[in-house]
Amino acid sequence: MSNNDIVPGFDEEKDESLKIRLQKIDAVENCLVLYLTGYIDTYNSNFFQKRVNRAIEAGYAQLIFHCSGLNYVSSTGIGSFTAFLKAVKPKGGDLVLLEIQPKVYEVFQLLGFSQFFHIKDSLDDAVEHFSKGGPTRQSDVFPKIFKCPICSTKLKASKPGRFRCSNCKTILAIDAGGQVFLG
Repeated sequence: MSNNDIVPGFDEEKDESLKIRLQKIDAVENCLVLYLTGYIDTYNSNFFQKRVNRAIEAGYAQLIFHCSGLNYVSSTGIGSFTAFLKAVKPKGGDLVLLEIQPKVYEVFQLLGFSQFFHIKDSLDDAVEHFSKGGPTRQSDVFPKIFKCPICSTKLKASKPGRFRCSNCKTILAIDAGGQVFLG
């Protein structure tokens, strides 16, 4: 199934710096995975916004951005994600970021945006977030197994709080919703 089959006209424009592949999630109504490969900066963020807005206009309000192939995001790119969140919230939608590379995650952290987005480790976790209808209760969150955003070491938190990565010694914090932050 091509991108244009899922969202008509999605591939009318191309940009070599950012490739987007779509996958519809049938288990969740209006749910779409966007596999991002490349980078998002000041020069291609307008292209990125137009393409994603086309998907939102086609009725997709539950968006999962698969970021494992995304190797750079500028502050303008992060602004794009914020705009998408503002666009889908009134439609009862939400946004999940998946498999963010440490360098990219650090930009979200430094700009203070990591707290606004649901960040998950797997596609199953992201789909479950939508099928449960939003944020999980604390009892569903802990114990939480996650990767250190700096060195990708697998870690386990039994409750919210601050602690050190056992490998790179970075100070991390985890909130009641299971979101992991630097410091």
